[in-house]
Amino acid sequence: MAEAIVSFVVGKLGDLIIQEAGQLGGVKSQVKQVQTELMNIKCYLASAGSKQRKGDAESAHVENWLNQLRDVAYRIEDAIDIFYVELEGNHLQVENTHNRQKYRCYYFFGKLKNLRRKFMKVPGLHKLGTELAEIQKELEDIFISKDKYGLTPLLDQAGRGSEPIIDEHELYKRRAAYQDVDETEIVGLDADRDNILKLLLSSEKTPRRAVITIVGTGGLGKTTLANMVYKRVKTYFEYHTVLSVSQQYNLNDLLANILEEVVDLIKRLEVADPEKQKVLELISKYDGFELKKQDRAFFISKIKILLSGIRYLIILDDVWDVKLWDRMQYALPDNKNGSRVLMTSRSIDVARLADPETKPYELVFLNDKESCDLLLKKARYYKNPIEVESSSDDLLELANKLSKKCKGLPLALIVLGGILSTRQQTYHDWKKVLDTMDWHQEGGDCMNVLAMSYEDMPYYLKSCFIYLASFPEDYQISARNLIYMWVAEGFIPEQGKKTLEETAEIFLFFFFLMIAEIFLEQLYERSMVQVSSRYSNGSIKSFRVHDLLHDLAMHEARKVNFVTVFQNLPQSSHADRVTRRVSIQANESVEGCSEFMKYIGSNTRSLLLFDRRLRGPISVVDFRLLRVLEIEGDTDDFVLRGLDGLIHLKYLGIRNSGLKLASDFRWDRLKNLETLIGRLREPMGLWSIRTLRHVISKYDSFEGPPAGADLRNLQTLEWISSSCLKAWHKKNQLPLLNNLRKFGLVIEDEIESVEWEMVGCLLATLPYLLSLKIGCDEQFKIPKEMVYPRGLANYQILETLVLICPWSDNVTVEASLFPPHLISLALGWSQLAVDPMPELGKLKSLKKLRLDGKVYVGGKEMICPEGFPALQSLFLSCHIENFTVMEGVMPKLKHLNYSGINLNLPPELEHLKRY
Repeated sequence: MAEAIVSFVVGKLGDLIIQEAGQLGGVKSQVKQVQTELMNIKCYLASAGSKQRKGDAESAHVENWLNQLRDVAYRIEDAIDIFYVELEGNHLQVENTHNRQKYRCYYFFGKLKNLRRKFMKVPGLHKLGTELAEIQKELEDIFISKDKYGLTPLLDQAGRGSEPIIDEHELYKRRAAYQDVDETEIVGLDADRDNILKLLLSSEKTPRRAVITIVGTGGLGKTTLANMVYKRVKTYFEYHTVLSVSQQYNLNDLLANILEEVVDLIKRLEVADPEKQKVLELISKYDGFELKKQDRAFFISKIKILLSGIRYLIILDDVWDVKLWDRMQYALPDNKNGSRVLMTSRSIDVARLADPETKPYELVFLNDKESCDLLLKKARYYKNPIEVESSSDDLLELANKLSKKCKGLPLALIVLGGILSTRQQTYHDWKKVLDTMDWHQEGGDCMNVLAMSYEDMPYYLKSCFIYLASFPEDYQISARNLIYMWVAEGFIPEQGKKTLEETAEIFLFFFFLMIAEIFLEQLYERSMVQVSSRYSNGSIKSFRVHDLLHDLAMHEARKVNFVTVFQNLPQSSHADRVTRRVSIQANESVEGCSEFMKYIGSNTRSLLLFDRRLRGPISVVDFRLLRVLEIEGDTDDFVLRGLDGLIHLKYLGIRNSGLKLASDFRWDRLKNLETLIGRLREPMGLWSIRTLRHVISKYDSFEGPPAGADLRNLQTLEWISSSCLKAWHKKNQLPLLNNLRKFGLVIEDEIESVEWEMVGCLLATLPYLLSLKIGCDEQFKIPKEMVYPRGLANYQILETLVLICPWSDNVTVEASLFPPHLISLALGWSQLAVDPMPELGKLKSLKKLRLDGKVYVGGKEMICPEGFPALQSLFLSCHIENFTVMEGVMPKLKHLNYSGINLNLPPELEHLKRY
């Protein structure tokens, strides 16, 4: 970790020299000296890390040496950031004075303002120079003390811990490799899978609602097994869902999730039951915030009514509390139709209390052969695959020794296999793994393997991994948002020394994002994260962290003061206020999040709030150095104060909450903001931020940018309203979006045909657009001008297209209308009079297809007569009775999700609809 911190600070010093080259004066030489001193020390960090891991008496001294270095590096970072904050504060004072005097003498005062801004730097420079002089002396002492511990320089850093050398084609190779992988396959669970399937589908033998619990120690594969059977049997149930519970859970959140999904189901099935319709009418009166404020009795009563007569499957993963089922069961009626609840738990008591009539299903450890097979599979030992007998005997013998060390625990084998996958498949390299690990260290073999995998990471991955401790246990993490956070934190280093022209600035950040995604893939390869879903191009969409790995991330984060997690108010008033990152994970608010703020230090760089019932006001005025601010909670009255003083803020996520800002707040004061996610209204000054790259604000209107706005860095804009788009078009501002890669549009009013034609042509000329999403209510329709002539086909590199809206009358689907390289297509409520499947089958690159609602109204059956050569995933949630696929169609189909539809499949695809 010290190497990651030192590398980041070295880069920060370099940025200071470049950005303020003509303004640093005598301090410039001090900045360079400190940078040089850090670079010299950096050469010894690999040696220090190796000695620290030995666990002997000397390792404690080396760890103390590393801690001293880390603290000094943090001081340097603080000194630089505070310099910029104070400088910006002085500039604002000058600007405010100028605004008050702007009607007196523009020319004179403009000159005076520039002169004052130069003098305003003098106090800040003096303070920075004094701080750096003290730091330089401490660094000299640290450098000299290295000799006491026998540290040696590592000049050739081509191995572990070196700067990552990543080819831009590497990302696409990794994506392609994972598109054909079934991530639920795992060694040793086939018999368990079949046994659980029988229990879930034994409706004739056991029609009552049964609760089946998979029990076993952590890392044994309970969640993996549950997911395997869920994907195979979910289509046999009208309602099905997976809920992650964990130790820190909120029952109302679980019930609210079920209620929202069941409401959608009843609407989709068009159930005419009067009692159910009465419940739907009541719930329609609540918005999302109000609904989640209801009490437990409300949720239980409404779910019970809506699920009456419905055959359902509910998976409750990672249950710890023996009282959970007792509290939840009243919402789930026993319809005597084979409904099932499947739980996973480490506690046998959870299983016995939930359903005394059903014997707990206890997982056992893998035997020696299964252990070795799993290890070799995760180490990518089989390439074709080839038979074990034809492989190297010595290497297989070594694999057996390594697998036995894991004592049959799948998670340990998977993580150890991830380590081996990064090594050459030679006896020497694998023997080194066996010899260097302390298998007798206290804490158990599994945790030893996990700790070894962490220590084996390159330094740039360690920061990325322990940052995951900022998220709650079992939290579904958005890969896109995490990547934006990593970039904001500075974890993603620049590769090489590329000089980019001003017109190509956008590519630099795109390159950063590409590297960040590769880092995430590397964590997956090492089995440090569990992928939940991927995009159609193979990139990770969302993932979870196994609870044991989450514990490891928490442990390592605490060791280096990287993240502090608050779940309840600290018992001591002397809580650590020096931590760099803070995560508040409160299930029940303690008089609002503001109660936690007094325990947070002013040097905090990341603040993540996970609070179901956010209460305000919350002030961040004291956290001037924040780079990342993430707030997630359910409220419609949340006041955030002091936001406009965060000049270092790069990532702002306000999700599932109603944000209110001060009336005089101006977005353009957040001069370094790159990512904005949240619900926002009247974002005055937002488009003046030149660094802005990603704006994701669902269903809220935006005003247009001012004259002269520079949006060349803007890559993502989701979701913008049609009224806003029209305003931008009238002001000729759409060309400002030239570098967009992702665009989302919400149609909220009528748009004239001529306007649509112009807008469609302009959007079609965006040279880098990869994703286009358009949604609207049933009363509005996508006009033919967006389709004809070849409107959609003009998006030459578009990969993802989502059209959740009715099409105009007399519009028929033709393959030639779609982008030539389309990979993912979603059509919803299109109300097409002609079956679109024959034409969609001609899309040669299409890998993922989703059809929702009244996509086809010309009949009750859709037929796929031919084509779909590349299709891998098909999701059907449309209002038809029959769906037929002819023989030879969809030869690569691997994932089929459907509900309430009679499927007619050829023999080669039959396995997709049966368990």
